[in-house]
Amino acid sequence: MIENNEAIIHRIKDLPSAHLLGTGTPMCAGCGGLEALHEIYDILGEKTVFVNAAGCMTLLSVYPFTPFRGSWLYTAMASAPAGAQGIRDALDILKQKQQISEAEDLQVVVLTGDGAAYGMGLSATSGAMERDLDFIYICYDNEGYGNTGQQYSGATPHAAKTSTSEGAHGFAGYKKDLFAIWAAHKPAYVATVIGAEPLDLARKIEKARTMQGPRMIISLAPCPTGWDYDPKLSVEIGKLAVKTGVWPLKEYIDGEVVHTKVPRQRLPVEEYLKLQGRFRHLFEPERDEMLLEELQAKVDAYWEGV
Repeated sequence: MIENNEAIIHRIKDLPSAHLLGTGTPMCAGCGGLEALHEIYDILGEKTVFVNAAGCMTLLSVYPFTPFRGSWLYTAMASAPAGAQGIRDALDILKQKQQISEAEDLQVVVLTGDGAAYGMGLSATSGAMERDLDFIYICYDNEGYGNTGQQYSGATPHAAKTSTSEGAHGFAGYKKDLFAIWAAHKPAYVATVIGAEPLDLARKIEKARTMQGPRMIISLAPCPTGWDYDPKLSVEIGKLAVKTGVWPLKEYIDGEVVHTKVPRQRLPVEEYLKLQGRFRHLFEPERDEMLLEELQAKVDAYWEGV
């Protein structure tokens, strides 16, 4: 039986409050991506149109509602920057024709996971930056294809176990440096953030929203489901990602990279790894000293140049 819109609306209104606009979402408990997105939306506000590529955050939309007071467009995984181009062009045409005022203009915001940002949608994103598209791109990076079972992606770190890298030593590849790839396009702004460091995040989003051109934000998104840990540890794991130096907080602006939070007394990388089931094989049934040393050395080498 096909329900009409009115029937669907009444049925959704009868759902528990956790599924309704403004009171919560049917997402995984402890989602680091949602943590960051809440903070970002608090700053960007209602005068936004979110262009959402297929991924975990697609679950935010429960027809006919979305969790945002602004607008929402859903696209295929690789198509969000193209959708953003169409919306931005349409808004500019309406302003040119004086059919909307500057006060009625909207901030165009792309929202994707790492599967789209690091992989399937990278070419469309590159093209949007080359065209100097005026938009904000937010990637919630949970280091795998989280919405379909945590298969490895271009963002998966070395040695992490995923549903498609279950060998004794985990993922054999290395995490792609998306920050450097985006910065190589010389956009207006690139930044890394994490929800567990809200002041750093807020400063960067405040800065990005006042600028024009391509503004690119990568948020590490601790994922209890994909990373295999207790959801109550999401903030602790996020803070450890920064304190161990695994996730550098930095920004690219005016041709320069500046680190916004430098962990002068870095904790050992294993403090971050040992809380996550995806790295359990590095510690049980016995420690894999070679891999642990390799992971530590890679982080050390990065910070030696800072």
